[in-house]
Amino acid sequence: MSDFDLDLRTVEEHIDEELEIDGSIVLGVLDGETPAEEWLEAISKGNVLVLNVEGDVNELAAGFARDIRESGGNLVHFRGFLLVTPPGVDVNTDRL
Repeated sequence: MSDFDLDLRTVEEHIDEELEIDGSIVLGVLDGETPAEEWLEAISKGNVLVLNVEGDVNELAAGFARDIRESGGNLVHFRGFLLVTPPGVDVNTDRL
């Protein structure tokens, strides 16, 4: 055995401090029924949206897409879904 000393309690305390995620993953349908303000409010609370797109994504997201981008959030259309993240949460598309 080596003389490797690891204090797991200290590590856990630091991990908890650094991983302060306040939001949730919100599943929904982007079909024009939900007002853009509701999607913007969900994002402002730190939530990530996974929206099933039923129609033209550009048309349906027009009411909130610019505000999301200007605030530093992300929008990614992938396989019929629109992923919308708040500022500070990136979507890695390197494997696509």
